[in-house]
Amino acid sequence: MPDRPQEATISTPTPPLAAASWSYAEQFVVEDEVLAAARARAQEVGVAPVGSGAGAALRFLTSVLEARAVVEIGTGTGVSGLWLLRGMRPDGVLTTVDIEAEHQRLARQTFTEAGIGASRVRTIGGAALDVLPRLTDAHYDVVFCDGDKTEYGAYLAEALRLLRPGGVVVFDNALWHDRVADPAQRDAETTAIRDLGRHVAEHEDLTELLLPVGDGLLLAKLAG
Repeated sequence: MPDRPQEATISTPTPPLAAASWSYAEQFVVEDEVLAAARARAQEVGVAPVGSGAGAALRFLTSVLEARAVVEIGTGTGVSGLWLLRGMRPDGVLTTVDIEAEHQRLARQTFTEAGIGASRVRTIGGAALDVLPRLTDAHYDVVFCDGDKTEYGAYLAEALRLLRPGGVVVFDNALWHDRVADPAQRDAETTAIRDLGRHVAEHEDLTELLLPVGDGLLLAKLAG
């Protein structure tokens, strides 16, 4: 008797995450008073920092990598920087770049309130694409990008030079308020983020991951 043909296995898509579950995940790691104060300052000056879920992911990443040297594009009031620092080695140094001097002043206040020594943070004022070329090649464990979305492609090029083998580049707002997944959205920022994702996915030296935390985190590990 001939063998019966195998029936095809039908994959059932995972249902969309409910809003309550997303909120639960975002608030799973509770922020302390220092981060709450930094968020309040961000609201006062019109800065949109990473959410607690994305912040926790950044801390986890720098902890796993035992990061000693990190670059941050977009200092804000220190929310993401503090998350990064809290996962880094005790002797790790964060180099954070922002065009707004007032934002960096507020970030330094955040770091001081958190007990972070001045020697562990290097704040550099200026446009990212003017500052990044002056940083050391193949020196950094992580490059975190949260600046001008239309410059994300250029940030990636700089990050590939700055990262050590096995280092990771991270882009915030990778979902950009649900616009990236909607092909009808073709504004400059959405298009730049969409193009970035395509470039990262096609790059032979990168291993990519898109996390749906906060407004989306796109991570890519450099081969090495």
